[in-house]
Amino acid sequence: MSGWGYGPDNGPHKWGETFPICNGAQQSPIDIVHNDAQHDRTLKRLKMKFNAADAKDLVNTGYQFQVTFVDDGDTTTLSGGPITGTYRLKQFHFHWGGGNDRGSEHTVNGVKFPCELHLVYWNPKYASFGDAVKECDGLAVVGVFLKIGAANPSLQKVLDSLDTIKCKGQQTNFPNFNSATLLPDSLEYWTYDGSLTTPPTLECVKWIVLKDAISVSPAQMDGFRKVLFNAEGEAACCMADNYRPPQPLKGRKVRCSFTSMS
Repeated sequence: MSGWGYGPDNGPHKWGETFPICNGAQQSPIDIVHNDAQHDRTLKRLKMKFNAADAKDLVNTGYQFQVTFVDDGDTTTLSGGPITGTYRLKQFHFHWGGGNDRGSEHTVNGVKFPCELHLVYWNPKYASFGDAVKECDGLAVVGVFLKIGAANPSLQKVLDSLDTIKCKGQQTNFPNFNSATLLPDSLEYWTYDGSLTTPPTLECVKWIVLKDAISVSPAQMDGFRKVLFNAEGEAACCMADNYRPPQPLKGRKVRCSFTSMS
């Protein structure tokens, strides 16, 4: 494989050589230190609306698999929280570890989770997603931790389709999926200004990391690792450890919508 990736020769420690912004002042992910986060009473409640009909495709990007949504969908949206206006859901994807290793991108008090879900929203005041990523208020990403527990029926609907997109570049139709089923009961959150966690790591993201996790079983985590980094016909390389380590906070403030961990 060439270009950036997650291997010893092209992994996150090498990205800054090609993408200088990887060493910028507002990079993601970060370690969220709960006692350092500031409770902000002005933060609004998250309003997340979902329409299963807006789900479109399931794609293997060669870095993760993602579910994409229609670009003109006004019924699968995010508002409230730390953002102004209403953002549209573009896609969701996951980052995870290999074997028993933990693979979330954000950490809480230095603790990693097995996996992290990212729901990527864009600001439709810009003409397109591609235009939005160039702006400081272009994107909002909701992060959801996955913790080992009972099998997750909603997640299983995604995992059951992974055999059809096992290799890089493969995609399949994935209609009528209700993404709301991948959220925890509570939408309390931490928030900070950051970046994409994959190159070119543009600093265009208002991060919203949910406090509560959803469950995933060990068998389901094994299902994640059956997807491949490689294209069809190339040497097989199981997709795992596709995460960027926490980046320096560099003076940024982390705010939260709640007062305690309870």
